[in-house]
Amino acid sequence: MEQHLGTGRRKSSIARVYLRPGRGTVVINGKTPEEYFARRPNVDSILRAPLQETQSAAKYDVVVNVYGGGYKGQAEAIRHGIARALQNAVPELRPQLKSLGFLTRDAREKERRKYGLRKARKRGQFSKR
Repeated sequence: MEQHLGTGRRKSSIARVYLRPGRGTVVINGKTPEEYFARRPNVDSILRAPLQETQSAAKYDVVVNVYGGGYKGQAEAIRHGIARALQNAVPELRPQLKSLGFLTRDAREKERRKYGLRKARKRGQFSKR
């Protein structure tokens, strides 16, 4: 059986995406996106964006294993993985996916906490005396 792998990352989330010829079903960690991202509006549109923009939503089934991070980071990691898998499946789609920004890994990460501070940059209140 033909399948294409794409690994997507965002913040501390990592998604392994398998693209298989099919009818357009999406399975995330054994659940539908509606079950997995319950009560999270417009997350479904984030992760399906590469398929919809390339008119290939009904051509492929998507199976995803995702872990780490929060729901938004996971959704964007899945989007990144779907775009990479689509690029592997149909190399002609690369320019379109690249121009939409789906192949670019968002490198922003949480900044580490520094000693002497309350958070990464937050200090205690200044007092002269």
